[in-house]
Amino acid sequence: MIKEDFFKEHFYELWIASRYTRLRNKNNFISFISLTSIIGIALGVMALIVVLSVMNGFQSELRARILNVASDVEVISAASNLGDWQETERKISSLNNIESTAPFTSSQALVSIGKYNRGVLVRGVDPENESTVSNLEQQLTAGDFKVTPGKFEILIGIDLARYFSLDLGDKISMISSQANFSPVGMLPRIKQFTVAGIFDAGMYEYDAGLVLIHMKDAQKFFQMGSEISGIRVKLKDLDKTSESSAAINNAINAGNKFYVLDWTKKHTNLFSAIQLEKKVMSIILTLIIAVAAFNIVSTLVMGVTEKKSDIAILRTIGASQLSILLIFMLQGALTGIMGTFLGVFIGILIAANIDIIIPFIEGFFGIQFLAKDIYYISEVPSKILSSDIVYISFMGLFLSFVASIYPSIKASKLDPAVTLKYE
Repeated sequence: MIKEDFFKEHFYELWIASRYTRLRNKNNFISFISLTSIIGIALGVMALIVVLSVMNGFQSELRARILNVASDVEVISAASNLGDWQETERKISSLNNIESTAPFTSSQALVSIGKYNRGVLVRGVDPENESTVSNLEQQLTAGDFKVTPGKFEILIGIDLARYFSLDLGDKISMISSQANFSPVGMLPRIKQFTVAGIFDAGMYEYDAGLVLIHMKDAQKFFQMGSEISGIRVKLKDLDKTSESSAAINNAINAGNKFYVLDWTKKHTNLFSAIQLEKKVMSIILTLIIAVAAFNIVSTLVMGVTEKKSDIAILRTIGASQLSILLIFMLQGALTGIMGTFLGVFIGILIAANIDIIIPFIEGFFGIQFLAKDIYYISEVPSKILSSDIVYISFMGLFLSFVASIYPSIKASKLDPAVTLKYE
C-alpha cells in the first residue's frame, strides 16, 4: 500500500498507465486486443531469437567440422609441387600465432571394388604431424590413425565405407589419374590399399570423397619423389586468421612462388551466404515484430476513445498535456516490455534446448529435417549470442515505443471542456 501511494504521488503517470495496461478491462474487446499485442510481440521476438541462434549454430558447427578436416591455412606452390619445403616450413613456424605445421600431398584418384568405383581426393599425410593441424584423428570410429609407410594403408570416410561395404582389413583398389607408359601403350596405375581406419567427419563431402594415406606412399604412388603439394598450418587464434595469412605471405612469398589460402578464403562463398541469409531473416522477422507492435496502435486508439472522460477529468484537476502524453506512451511501452521479455524468455528456452526439441519432433512425426547426403550438417545446432539478444530486445521495445506515439499525441490534444460537455 505504501509502495502504491509512493507511485501515485511521484510517478502517477506510470501508475495510471499500469492500471490501463491490465488485461482486466471493462471493455473486453480492448483487453483482447491488448493481449493479442503482447502475444504477437512475444512470438515475433521468440521466432527471431530461435532463427538467429540456429543460424549462428550452423555457422559455428560448419566452421568446426570444416576445420576438423581442412586446415586453418594452406601454403601451396604457384607452380606445381614444393621441393625444398623444409626451409619454408621453418620460416612459417617462427611467426606469431602459428601453433603447428604439417606437410601434405593432394591428388585425385578413383577408388574401385569390382564394378563399383568413385572419385576421391587423396591426401598424403604424416600421421604424427597431421594430428597437430587437424582433429580428424578424434573423428575415427574404427581403426588406427597411425598408418604405416610401405604397407599402403588407407583411411576412408564412413559414407565411402558404406558405399563399398568396407570394414577394417578390407582391400580397395586405387587408380591414379596419371598413367604408366609401356611398349603396349598407356596403362592405368593401380595399387591395392588396406583399410586401416574409418572416420566420421560429420560432413558428407568429406565422409564420401576424402581418403588419407601415408605421405611417403602418396609420393611413391603418384611419382612425386620427395616433393609435397603444400604445408598445412594450425593457428593459435582463429580470429587473427587474416593477419596471420598476411604475415605468412610476407615471410615466404618474395617472388610470388606460393599461394597462401586460409579457411575464410577457401570457403568464403559458403560463409558469406550464411551471413546474407542471417541478415535477410533478421529483416523479415523484425517486420513480424513490427506488425505485432503496431497492434498497440489499435489498442491505444480504442483506449483513448474509451478513456476520454478520464482524460478530461485528469486535465481539469491539473494534469498537463505532457502528463497525458506520458500516460499513454508508458501504456504502449509496458505492453512492449511485457511482450519483448516474454518472447526473450521463451526464445532463449527453445534455442537452448533445440537439440532436444528437434529430435523429439522428428521421432514423433517420423521425419528428418536435414538429410546428411544433402546438407552439410544433419543436426540442428544452436548458439545464443548476447549481441543478438540485445538487438532483438531493442527492436521490440523501440517498435513498441514508435507505435505508441500517434495515439498518445491524440490523447494529449483532447479538449476537456468539449469532452465533458457530451458526457
